[in-house]
Amino acid sequence: MVVYSFYIFDRHAECIYKKKWTPRPTSTGSKAQQANGLPDGASQPKALSAEDDAKLVFGTIFSLRNMVRKLGGQEDNFISYRTGHYKLHYYETPTSLKFVMVTDTKSNNLRIVLHQIYVSLYVEYVVKNPLSPIEHPRGIGVNCELFELGVEQFVNASLMS
Repeated sequence: MVVYSFYIFDRHAECIYKKKWTPRPTSTGSKAQQANGLPDGASQPKALSAEDDAKLVFGTIFSLRNMVRKLGGQEDNFISYRTGHYKLHYYETPTSLKFVMVTDTKSNNLRIVLHQIYVSLYVEYVVKNPLSPIEHPRGIGVNCELFELGVEQFVNASLMS
């Protein structure tokens, strides 16, 4: 399984942590392709900044979560969605932290994995850290080397093997 990226959003819609491993694939059509994978005559698409990418991911999960709750009721939860190129996995904690992982389409549901990251890494290294802020104003984010190392090791050992 390939993991493309991982995000954590706080209850104020701020991205407090983001990590990218490999870029998401771009669509490929049946038309003639240039060396960069684009159809002949097409210009290179403008790459999103990391901040814009995080805003786009949050907007997607916010919209889909609200749609699921309106269609199915408050008890129903948004878990994941799949496109032709990637699958987005979602886990929301009781304190409204949102954990999002983007993987390839072949992966199974990673809700349990995101819960494990929350319980065993985020709570242990960020919440219990007296030097870590309780709130992350203006997107200051998680700044804990042990958490970052733990996420890297966890993803490499559990998901990419």
